[in-house]
Order: sequence, then structure tokens, then C-alpha cells
Amino acid sequence: MRILFIHQNFPGQFLHLAPALGARGHDVLALTDAGNARPRVVRTVCYPAPDAPDAAGPARSYARMCDRGQRVARACAALDARGYRPDVIFAHGGWGEPLFLRDVWPDARILTYAEFLYRSTGLDAGFDAEFQGADLCARMATTARRAHLLMALADADAGLAPTLFQASTFPEPLRSKITVIHDGVDTARLCPDPSARFDLPDGRVLRAGDEVLSFVARNLEPYRGYHIFMRALPAVMAARPAARVVIVGADGRGYGAAPASGTWKDRFLDEVAGRLDLSRVHFTGRVPHARFAALMQVTRVHAYLSYPFVLSWSLIEAMSAGALVVGSDTPPVAEAIRDGVNGRLVPFFDVPGWSRVLTDALADPVAQMPLRLAARETALARYDLRTVCLPRLVAFVENAIRQARAG
Repeated sequence: MRILFIHQNFPGQFLHLAPALGARGHDVLALTDAGNARPRVVRTVCYPAPDAPDAAGPARSYARMCDRGQRVARACAALDARGYRPDVIFAHGGWGEPLFLRDVWPDARILTYAEFLYRSTGLDAGFDAEFQGADLCARMATTARRAHLLMALADADAGLAPTLFQASTFPEPLRSKITVIHDGVDTARLCPDPSARFDLPDGRVLRAGDEVLSFVARNLEPYRGYHIFMRALPAVMAARPAARVVIVGADGRGYGAAPASGTWKDRFLDEVAGRLDLSRVHFTGRVPHARFAALMQVTRVHAYLSYPFVLSWSLIEAMSAGALVVGSDTPPVAEAIRDGVNGRLVPFFDVPGWSRVLTDALADPVAQMPLRLAARETALARYDLRTVCLPRLVAFVENAIRQARAG
């Protein structure tokens, strides 16, 4: 059967699924933004990169999504004119790409990746009053970002979300369309390795067993708790004079608003720099995945924080590598970690609590070993790519194929 994947940053969440379906004999094609330079894992065609539509206020978000959606639709119409008609389309709902697919192929089975639905209160928006506005304009802007996401799921035959928390952000009756299957983690690659090493930018080498505290985010920003971690750090480093801290992440804006000036990284580093031994704090920027994996195999304690938002793959990968994760007690994180069972949880804003728990975990690695072993077992049982997630993902798509045949 013909399966079309649509994702502006393909392969994205379809990295393993699309090739697996191709290996099972299906005709798999991907449609992506012309500016996407990521490696092609299946046959790929492009649609023109969108413009910035001339719209202001709450309408701006929807105008941008419509612009991308119509470009996708025109690219699909061109495929149709050449005789290509997919049986199943699997599109990410986050950028407006599925909006007009029914206008091109009304009889195709459409699946949407339902990653997250914004809400003006109760989730990420308004969670952190220090950085987020809660006035009417801010609330309306957040609500406006829901339109294309709801339309994508309403038009789809079925949706997929990676976690129960992320599925729960959608309202009934749309939520009943969503199947929860995680994207999966390569637990064979992300596994404990007592011989692992991590080379620091200054030439020093960290090895498994060293007193290492790690923090990783795509961008160093409040959404991922960088400010809380940095504020907790002075007390940790004062109590643990041999500890080294490795902070991985870029200086970009990230998911939330940009700082008034400079970068979030420098803002919060400057706030505490006078109370830190900076010779023991190592910023690496973004690192290749193999380097990230090595850090998770080396680290003694890994801090992971998140607003009530999309869960990072890095949390599950850290657990798979056998790291002791100290996570924020927010719904996406608490879905994977049970405090005192396979990691530790600390209230997001409890800076003294973060200092205390991180310090205690660094001080007694032997006592933390049962939690590390349990974290690895959780990754194997619930998130393993080959034995758990990928078979379920393939079955999810092939079920849609069977329905297409029946229709």
C-alpha cells in the first residue's frame, strides 16, 4: 500500500517508523519543507518553504499554519496529477500541514501525530509567572494556537500521541481518537557502559564513576527549567567540592519567549556566577547524539525539568542508559518517573529542594543504584524501540491500511 508521511522536519518522530514500513513492502514516500536539510531515510519530495503571512494579533498563528497547509495541498495535488494517490497519510499536526489534505484526497485514511494541544491556563501557558504573561492578550494568543491542531485531529481518522499526558491535553470526544504509543528509544545503544568516557571542551576526560552532574536541553531556557537548575547549583557545588557539572544545550530562544536581551544561558549564569566555581562548570553547546549517550553513561546524577509540556526523548534515553534522573514533579515527567522507585522527583520551583536532592544523590552513588537499575528496566519494559514501540507503531499504521482496504 502507498503510505505518505508529511512532516516539515522529516523524519522527526517518523525516523524509525517510515523505514520499517518500507522494509515491510509498503510504498513509502515523505513530503517535507524544501528547507529541511535532515538526512533522507525514505524517498522524499518537497513543498516550497512558507512565507511569513501579513497578519497580526491572534490571527497570525493561524495564518502561518494556513500558508503552510496550502503549500502542502498544492504539492499533494501535483503528486495526484502525476498519478500518485496514497492509501494512508500520516502527518504531524503541529504546523498546519494536514489542514487541506481532504480537499486533495477525500478518500485517503489520514493519521495525525497529536503531539500537544495548547491551553491558556493549566498547562505550560501561565505555569511560570516569572516569565509568562497571564493577561487577556496572552491568553487569546495561546487559544488561537489551538485552531489548526484541533482541525487536524477532527479531520483525521485516528491520532497518535507519545505519552498519556500529551494525549490528555486534547478534549473529548477528539481524545478518544488518539492511541498512545511512544516513539521509542534504542535501549541497545543507550545502555549502561562502565567503560564510557566524556571528553570536556577543555581536554579533561570524565569517566563512569566520576562525580558528574548533568543537565541537557535542546535550548537552555525556562521551559526546560534551566533557571531552576542554575539557581540550585551554588549550594550543590559548595557541598560537593569535587563535583563537575556538564550543561548541554544551545543558546536559542526555545519554546518560550526570548529574553529581553542576550540569552537565557547568560542571564541565569550571570545571576549565580559569583557563587560558582566556574572551573567545574562545563557548557558544551549542542552535542552529537553519540556524545550525549556517553554523557548519560558517565553521569552520576542527571537533572531533567520541564513545564507541563512535551516530554523530551532525552529523559527516556537517560533512563535507558542507567542514569539516576532527578526530575521535576510535573505531569509529563511523573508519567515516566516514580519518586523513590526509578528516580527522584522534586517540585519544579523548589530551588532548596533541588539543591538538597541533587547533593544527596551525588554524595551516595551506592544508595542510588537500585533507582538506576529500575530506570533501565522501565525503559526496557515501556519504551524499547525494537520490542515495544516500533511493533505497536507499525501495527497502528497497518491497521489504517486494513481499514482503507475495507473502505
